[in-house]
Amino acid sequence: MLDALIIQKTLRVPAVAGPSGDGATAARQLDAALLSVGFKASGDLLAHLSTLDSGTVIDTAVTVLAAVRRLVGDHVEHNVYFKDFPANVPDTMEFWLGLLSNALVHADGTPMAAPLDVAGVNLLALPGYGAYQHSYADMAATHDDLIPADTDRVTVLHLGGTVQAEASALYTGLAASTTPLGEDDLELLGLLAALCADGPQPQAIPVRENRALINRVRLAHGKALLADTVTDVLRVVCALSGGDVTLEQLTRFVSLARRDRRALLTALDGVVAGRSHALEDVAPRREEFKRLGERLHPHEYPQFPYAAQVFAVARGEQIVRSLAGRVESAFDAGDTAGAVKLLANAPGMLLRSVDRIARVANSDDAAALADAVRAASGRASGRVLLSLREHLDNRAALEQARIFVGRSGRAWVEPDHRPTIDADTVAKLQATLDGELADRMPAVGHLVVDPGVHDVAIPLSGKGIAPGFRVMPRGSRSPIPAGHLRFFVYWKQQQHRTDFDLSALLLDENFASVGQLSYTSLSGYGGVHSGDITSAPNGASEFIDLDLSRVQAAYIVPQVNVYDGEGFDEVQESFFGFMTRTAEQVGKPFEARTVRMRSDLRGTGRVALPLLFGRGKDGSWSATWMQLFLRGMSWRNQVEANRMSSALLASTIARRRYLSVRYLTELMAGKAARVTPWRDGLELDGPVTFVGLERPDGLPESSGVFTLERLNALVPA
Repeated sequence: MLDALIIQKTLRVPAVAGPSGDGATAARQLDAALLSVGFKASGDLLAHLSTLDSGTVIDTAVTVLAAVRRLVGDHVEHNVYFKDFPANVPDTMEFWLGLLSNALVHADGTPMAAPLDVAGVNLLALPGYGAYQHSYADMAATHDDLIPADTDRVTVLHLGGTVQAEASALYTGLAASTTPLGEDDLELLGLLAALCADGPQPQAIPVRENRALINRVRLAHGKALLADTVTDVLRVVCALSGGDVTLEQLTRFVSLARRDRRALLTALDGVVAGRSHALEDVAPRREEFKRLGERLHPHEYPQFPYAAQVFAVARGEQIVRSLAGRVESAFDAGDTAGAVKLLANAPGMLLRSVDRIARVANSDDAAALADAVRAASGRASGRVLLSLREHLDNRAALEQARIFVGRSGRAWVEPDHRPTIDADTVAKLQATLDGELADRMPAVGHLVVDPGVHDVAIPLSGKGIAPGFRVMPRGSRSPIPAGHLRFFVYWKQQQHRTDFDLSALLLDENFASVGQLSYTSLSGYGGVHSGDITSAPNGASEFIDLDLSRVQAAYIVPQVNVYDGEGFDEVQESFFGFMTRTAEQVGKPFEARTVRMRSDLRGTGRVALPLLFGRGKDGSWSATWMQLFLRGMSWRNQVEANRMSSALLASTIARRRYLSVRYLTELMAGKAARVTPWRDGLELDGPVTFVGLERPDGLPESSGVFTLERLNALVPA
């Protein structure tokens, strides 16, 4: 299991310990099998496997193939309602009339003994609708083999170190992340923290959620907790209780052993001793700290008087006025300069308040704000600096609408009624941030950058980024090869009959609706739908295929609607992805080596909007990552009902300015001895720092590598 996780997360195959032998033939067979699903073994990996016994290579091949097939969604069979899809998909009206005719008339043309009452008939309940009419094997037999094309994806798998070495490297990378991790990465970090408890530890753990999971392990091993706020201790107890370390959801605390209570109280006492301002964090989570006190029994430990103050504040017996409260009072009194002076003690809070201050600042206040930002920028995290830099870019662009996205991906848009900020003030603040961020970039020798990474949005948070393959942060853009675009959804219900519906909303240049492709509109606008499946006890798939040369729209917005049954967070499995093909390639509806992206569908909404495809002025197409959810209705969600909200979200994402990796690589280039754009076949004469979507084969030994799965490592601390 650990080997598979490492392969999927890093695209590195851990070095295999086994008997020596002639495994060259088995290694070549593995490479051929990998190519069939769009992967390839690097030269180093093939050389390593070739020195092993063939039986060992075959065992390794089983693990590697299973891992990468799951990565691209090839671990399940993707059947379709219309067996010949994308060919021979009937006109929508023809299809419905055919079903209705079959329900009214026998095959020999005689009417049914008890004819169907067509008044108010439910078309979705007609016999033969919504269920596969053939097996997967029958469907596959009707399709010719996929013809290889130069545009097919080939992803290289590299040779790693031992399993323990790879696990340790992955652990330290996740633990030391300067940006919050997604749900799956947090779970992986918790697993690795226990496995790597006695190994190398990161020098710093800036993200507090990560710290909580590591503290859980430290507590189990009798080590002192890493805590500098009272909330750090609260997060540890959430981790011990199997709850939410992000503190977004309430956790039911478990009973704690005496040893653990003593360690937690020791940490609390140390945080508060000599730092009374640490108590300011208690009031916002008063109820959680009350319940924590019930588990820690602080009255039994008089040797921890400072820890006791935490619970006194929680119970209201000791009043501590927070910095946020004092700042609000200054704003309410119109004392902007006073608010800036107070915020100077909290760099992160100051930088997050820049817009609010700048909107009401007079010339003296603006000068004080510029000085305060200059002083605070050196003490704030790189993530906060980059977030503010992106925010100022959009303020300078005079946004007409603001998009709000929760950590679960639920999104909404509101008109932007905020007063503008003086352009000179914006420019000065941007220059300050640019200078500070440039200073934090590491000095590198030879910087090699793949241009394909330029338009990837900087991953400032892993929240809301679904796990999968080649999934990019929201706002990222990537080109789509000309030809056929085919996207798909797969789901498997858990307990209840569940109907997901794949649809495509088609929009013009102004994001007005042109039409749709869905189970109610099977063909048109240059595309076809594979047919509606209404239940998935064994898993089900739906596809939409579009000939990009014939698409009668400027934008394509795929969406997945929960029509009935279990939601995205309730089904056993669900994922979305897209493929690209040339017109000559044919093949089955799903071909793994043509998959460009696959992402899990997880969210609390009932409508998913994974991507936006747009056509440029030159006719070329690109994908923009959205990864958003609409709340939708409890049942019967359809593209017809959410056209306006989907179009509004799509237009807002498309027009928003996201800070991209290009910005960071340009800052890095300023401190590099040499900069080279990557191209296939480029020969390098020594170690480099490589930034790109994927690691190419043949990079020199000891090169530093920043690829899609670890671009967050470029974000300075």
